Amino acid sequence: MNQRPKVTGVVLAGGKASRMGGRDKGLQTLNGMPLWQHVARTLLTQTDSLMINANRSLDIYRESGYPVIEDSLGDYCGPLAGMLSVIQNSESEWFLFCPCDTPFIPTVIRERFFLNIKEALVVWAHDGERDHPAISLVHRSVLPALENYLNTGERRVMAFLRQEGGHSVDFSDMKSAFTNVNSLEELERMQEKT
Repeated sequence: MNQRPKVTGVVLAGGKASRMGGRDKGLQTLNGMPLWQHVARTLLTQTDSLMINANRSLDIYRESGYPVIEDSLGDYCGPLAGMLSVIQNSESEWFLFCPCDTPFIPTVIRERFFLNIKEALVVWAHDGERDHPAISLVHRSVLPALENYLNTGERRVMAFLRQEGGHSVDFSDMKSAFTNVNSLEELERMQEKT
């Protein structure tokens, strides 16, 4: 790629957070800052614009000044529903998606994704042990396939990315950067460490 492609960073904050006791996960604070802002801050260093996918606490997210996009599908259909809605509401060519509960994502995600994308339209992070399909770089041309996939009732992120010819990108040299927060207890332990 000769020309640096335009990329929109997207914080995925639209989940139910059932393991957080139903609290809005993105708004839980780590070191005095909401989780979603940790993610946004890192995405902003490597993308051309930022959007937030959220389904509640919309006024709070909108106070940031960034576009806030709700799922077009009801009933909290998962990360793919957020991806769908964002792509439907943006003219960007590429989207760098990241869940709001991964506050330590590396500042080289965009660069490494593009260095390893080859001819694929989607790639995702692999930390050496686990895939992280919601941390992904997605080209807008997958939109029709994504609409069809979700219309069948499917919700599995990895299955869709593989269906579209995607592959993982190795981040095993920075495994701890993909630590995610699933519970209030985990969040409390992270506060103690930092």
